[in-house]
Amino acid sequence: MSTPILICDDSGFARRQMARSIPDGWDVEISFAGNGQEALEVIRAGKGDVVFLDLNMPVMDGYETMEAIRKEDLPCLVIVVSGDVQAQARERMLALGAIDFIRKPIDNEKLTNILSSYGIYSGISTAVQREAVARDTDASSLDDKLDAYREMVNIAMGRAGESLAQLMGEFVDLPIPNVNLLESNELSMAIAEINRNDCVSAVSKGFVSAGIRGEALVIFNDTNSQNIVELLKYDAHQSTGSLELEALMDVSNILIGACLNGLSEQLNVSFSHTLPVLLGRHQGLAALLNDNVKKWGKVMAIEIGYAIKARDIAFDLLLLFPDEAMNHIYGRLVDVEREAS
Repeated sequence: MSTPILICDDSGFARRQMARSIPDGWDVEISFAGNGQEALEVIRAGKGDVVFLDLNMPVMDGYETMEAIRKEDLPCLVIVVSGDVQAQARERMLALGAIDFIRKPIDNEKLTNILSSYGIYSGISTAVQREAVARDTDASSLDDKLDAYREMVNIAMGRAGESLAQLMGEFVDLPIPNVNLLESNELSMAIAEINRNDCVSAVSKGFVSAGIRGEALVIFNDTNSQNIVELLKYDAHQSTGSLELEALMDVSNILIGACLNGLSEQLNVSFSHTLPVLLGRHQGLAALLNDNVKKWGKVMAIEIGYAIKARDIAFDLLLLFPDEAMNHIYGRLVDVEREAS
């Protein structure tokens, strides 16, 4: 008898990756959901004995979904599959009743071991139909590509959030990445929408590998600077200005470095980094980034808004990839996905 399983993730690319990670020989009937609200409907219909649940989703996220499953006492075993690998995220979901937690991208061996340890999968080979799983693996429309880019950054964002949480000792709220294809004149307007504060500071770092180049920008609201300094517990003997500058550079280095490492892992490339550059402090965002915007033509702009709500801290990571890099990125993602399968 087939085991009804549910894969809940807002990314079609991620759903396909998860479906391909199901152990060979496990007799399953797979259903899909794009958010927690859809997942609950599938589970209530008896089509989700085992649920693979993402955390960062629109409409209803993984935390809200897990709380509803617990409140309604729905009969399912939940394994969290997420790019957010902060210890606090894991502890919260396990406390709500999830049986385990797997980081993206999926480690197939770890998944099999978890399923086996709970008696969900015996390893006994049976005939399984896989047409529905692989049906849209080679999807390559613009929407499919944007979805793949968003999922790639979602995983890298989680790595960066984990590093930041370890540095600061606080839980970092992670959003759904905002991915857009823009012309250079549109980029100026998009950047203005990201941060409406009168005064910001920004740090820039370039990176390149295998035909893929880009720039990472970390944009800080100046009102957050002192809160960051206090959280990092720097030596108070330095001047306030020096402490704030050191804090901005340290946070930027960790955030950008961890994010690029997450991208490298997924694309199977090794990025060369430029040294971080302080673009400016206590300026309007448009003036501060004016020269950077001018050098781009068509660009993929990915905005990630990090927040430490307990400390009233928020800042944005902006990744910019020129037009010619985008096909290289998608090609690498597809190649890695095929090799994994």
